[in-house]
Amino acid sequence: MRIPSGGRRFRPWLGAFCGSIALALSGTPAFAHPGTAAAETIVCPSVADKLADIPAAAQAEVDRNLALLDKQLQEANDRLARSVGQGGPNFVRNAILGPLASKRGATIDRIAIAIGRTAQRPTGLDNLATCTLSSTPAPPPTDNGTTSPAPTPTSDTGTGTGAGAGQIVCPSVADNLPDIPAAAQAEVDRNLALLDKQLQEANDRLARSVGQGGPNFVRNTILGPLASKRGATIDRIAIAIGRTAQRPTGLDNLATCTLGNAGSAELSAADFVDIQQVPASEQPEPSETGSTGTFLSRCGTSSEDRSNNDNLITAPGVSNGAQALYDYVGNMSADALSTNESLADADTTCRNQADQSAYFWPTLRVLGADAAETDGDNAGTAVQPSSVRLEYRGNPTSEVTTPPQFLRMLAGDARAATNGGAEARPTWTCTGFTDRLTDKYPICPSGSDLVRVFDMPSCWDGENIDSADHRTHLAFPDEDGACPSGTEAVPQLRLTLTYDDVPNTEPEGTNVPFAVDSLASEANSPNTDHAGAIVVMSEQLMNKIVQCINSDTEC
Repeated sequence: MRIPSGGRRFRPWLGAFCGSIALALSGTPAFAHPGTAAAETIVCPSVADKLADIPAAAQAEVDRNLALLDKQLQEANDRLARSVGQGGPNFVRNAILGPLASKRGATIDRIAIAIGRTAQRPTGLDNLATCTLSSTPAPPPTDNGTTSPAPTPTSDTGTGTGAGAGQIVCPSVADNLPDIPAAAQAEVDRNLALLDKQLQEANDRLARSVGQGGPNFVRNTILGPLASKRGATIDRIAIAIGRTAQRPTGLDNLATCTLGNAGSAELSAADFVDIQQVPASEQPEPSETGSTGTFLSRCGTSSEDRSNNDNLITAPGVSNGAQALYDYVGNMSADALSTNESLADADTTCRNQADQSAYFWPTLRVLGADAAETDGDNAGTAVQPSSVRLEYRGNPTSEVTTPPQFLRMLAGDARAATNGGAEARPTWTCTGFTDRLTDKYPICPSGSDLVRVFDMPSCWDGENIDSADHRTHLAFPDEDGACPSGTEAVPQLRLTLTYDDVPNTEPEGTNVPFAVDSLASEANSPNTDHAGAIVVMSEQLMNKIVQCINSDTEC
């Protein structure tokens, strides 16, 4: 979706090293790769055909995830259509196909888990996550709708917006490298060229694979392996530089690419809801063994000089890794280059100087004719919250234990629009209605202010401060508030952001009042709202927080 009043545009760095491939996943190819005569398409292995008998109890969940695979493919085609002509030959593989393979892998895993709850869990499905590219014209649509029509060209360049086209967008590796030592230049150049070659080989295979499998064939047999190859090549670049200079970090985050969703490329009134129409959400009642105390950390509100485009949890070491503007409170050194050591040595905006934790979330922007400022792909005037409440809370069924120093916490999914929303969490509400949370932008009544509420996961695996996906070391409690088996409850952080200067005007069509910053692929969807935190506290302060919570005291 695109933001009105300035719209979405692709970031300049994307064109420097990434390429774009125009293709139709299961339809007539509409575009040709620069320098090739044949158009390219994406073909993926079918997942449905590889499943054994599905238990009745799992059928609905399996069907939802199979439909999500189709939706992910469609969104990738849509973004591909919008990105024709951008970047070099690696653009599509890096910015669309890699992330697509990751999304596909997660969806396939949910299918296997659903079946495994009541039957033998299928194995080997992860091999279906990768897809391939082909330059052979795709077959026409079939009666069962497994192929898509070609997109309708909207310009002389063949850029299309129809349902059958998509585009892959990848982060540039070259633009994110530090100064390259002379001794490493040749090896770095060879591997940058190899990234181009890998993309070309994937395109060639895609051309040969047209018509094979179902709509998920390409994502499962080409795109996943391509992301793995890209990761290995990027690692060799880092090693080459590290032999004679400081080895760059965070480059592995550039291995994955993302797919856009052109079909719903603009925010509209459909993305908003009257908060008074949202039903109240139920909260678990604390039991006798629960912990009901709270601890409030007062760290002020964000300001323009404490905002940046980094995400130090999901993209450490990568400047502009968030591809969106983030607001911060707490630790005053938090950015892409932060380490545990630098965070521990930094000043803090928190009143209690023993709380050096980093708390952050994507910026909110007011839209409209008078709000034409832009930051990268995000349009509108950035607004900071009028109040920020940081509250550590207990667990409804048990006492909490002390979390480790430097624990990473994430709530929500920055890529929820293209990932299908499995990790998304409703965060939007209004003052006076905070028992009503929604995953749409709320329109607040007169006298009520916009609010964002982020509850962090609070069930720790007891060992790790982070994980490869930045999620599996922490889990959310279940509906009753209990932590999953094998985890222990730690204080749950709740961030509450209130905005008293955001318009509550009713949206009309694509004329909408506000939106949150997002990656270009996510088109400012309200469902992508998220927040992060890194716990940096003295042992004395953390023990006090735990004591307050477990003694049912407000501190």
